[in-house]
Amino acid sequence: MTDRLLALRMFVRTARSGSLSAAGRELGLSQPSVSRILSQLEEEVGATLLTRTTRAVVLTEAGQDYLMRIEPLLSALEEADHAARGAGALRGVLRIALPVSFGTREVVPRLPRFLERYCDLKVELGMTDARQDLVTEGFDVGLRVGSLPSPSAVIRKLAESPRVLVASPAYLERRGRPLAPGDLAAHAIVIGPGPTGPRVWAFTRQGGHTSLRVEARVSCSSNEGAIAAAVAGIGVANSSVWGCRAELDRGALVTILEDWPMEAMPAHAVYPLGRPASPAARAFVEYLAAQLQDERPGRQTP
Repeated sequence: MTDRLLALRMFVRTARSGSLSAAGRELGLSQPSVSRILSQLEEEVGATLLTRTTRAVVLTEAGQDYLMRIEPLLSALEEADHAARGAGALRGVLRIALPVSFGTREVVPRLPRFLERYCDLKVELGMTDARQDLVTEGFDVGLRVGSLPSPSAVIRKLAESPRVLVASPAYLERRGRPLAPGDLAAHAIVIGPGPTGPRVWAFTRQGGHTSLRVEARVSCSSNEGAIAAAVAGIGVANSSVWGCRAELDRGALVTILEDWPMEAMPAHAVYPLGRPASPAARAFVEYLAAQLQDERPGRQTP
């Protein structure tokens, strides 16, 4: 990589991540080296592009304009390199933002075949149940489970998974099996995060709709916590099959109210605004979309 091209890529990664050390890790450089390279770039450009503080690196007004002009050029160059090498020769670092449970249960187990296909590609997974800002945090693509707050980003629907109500066999033996949504009023409810944890649960049956407001006995900020609570016999939880497949398969949880379907849970890939999707991001999204399938609701009690 030429010195100027390295400097430009370092500038973009620093601007997007807000961190000299984070940008350096991607190209195997120390923080002092990154700082020196960026200082040389600013000297060549003739303008201050970044303001450095002890806590963060922030773009100046000139830096914001420079980033908007440079990033499409680097994306086009990356596309050209990718086309010259061929479809199987992706390189560099692919940064993916994704929720913890979906990433751990559904994405990571599918990564080996993708990495075998692209041996020179490195992957960084930013796992958190808080929705990251793809642009400011420098991600190439984000995976979102559930409804999206706005259509202001470039979005690709990957798949959807049935939403199910689950409880442990021991809990149902102790408290009885609900036969209709109204029966849930007599049961303990476990509420999870985001789209699996609304206080109003909506059901459909034979073209009709039924809504039920539920009160949580236990609330969890993560899907893993909510599913663990259900397995422990605390109460009934609401989850996508993606979020509880392993527990259903081994019988630790069973589905209830199977005749009262709930709205399916979608998964989307979201690309950051303001720059073209990288070849690696597009390849990963296509791969994951092909891998994900709608799943059966799981094991049921007799």
